[in-house]
Amino acid sequence: MFTGLVETMGRVGSVQEGSAGRRLTIDLPEIRDGLAVGDSVAINGCCLTVVALGSSSADFEAGPETLERTNLGRLRVGDRINLERALRADGRLGGHIVQGHVDGTGQVLSRTRDGEWETVWFEVDSLARYLVPKGSIAIDGVSLTVCEVTDRALSVMLIPHTLSVTTLGLRMPGDTVNIETDVLGKYVAKLVEAYMPRVVGDRQGEASRS
Repeated sequence: MFTGLVETMGRVGSVQEGSAGRRLTIDLPEIRDGLAVGDSVAINGCCLTVVALGSSSADFEAGPETLERTNLGRLRVGDRINLERALRADGRLGGHIVQGHVDGTGQVLSRTRDGEWETVWFEVDSLARYLVPKGSIAIDGVSLTVCEVTDRALSVMLIPHTLSVTTLGLRMPGDTVNIETDVLGKYVAKLVEAYMPRVVGDRQGEASRS
């Protein structure tokens, strides 16, 4: 589990394509000393396992499902990425509950500067159904508060700190980002969907008897 509070930005050191996935070597000197093989790290919000360690890097493997649902399949050598190690049991949950299980990808629609802050719109298609204004969302692994929601898009306001220490300060219109909606919202939506057909059927029955 993660919090969506990015610890540092790393850089893609190498990419090895395999028959069913790809192996990523990530340069992450700021957090290398705290890592061990088998640890979980959120890379652009996607939970991956450390499979090997170098002096200032770590290797991760991404399978077909991950490459299909996230932007990790688009990463190239030299790309900057957001990194967060798994939450310690004695740590503070400063963002929100982030699983590292990306729901899908979205695209940057626009950026509007307001002094040192920026309002950014993202197209997220059907994932918008899980969002509410003032709710939580993880974009490329960054815990953010939703400002506005339409049927296919959302906006967030980025503070100067977020712009300077995460890749969201580098994203331009058309860029692809990873989206993880609030897990609580997904559970509520599933429960309501299961309940609604019964409610509709009961109301139709009542109408036919009246």
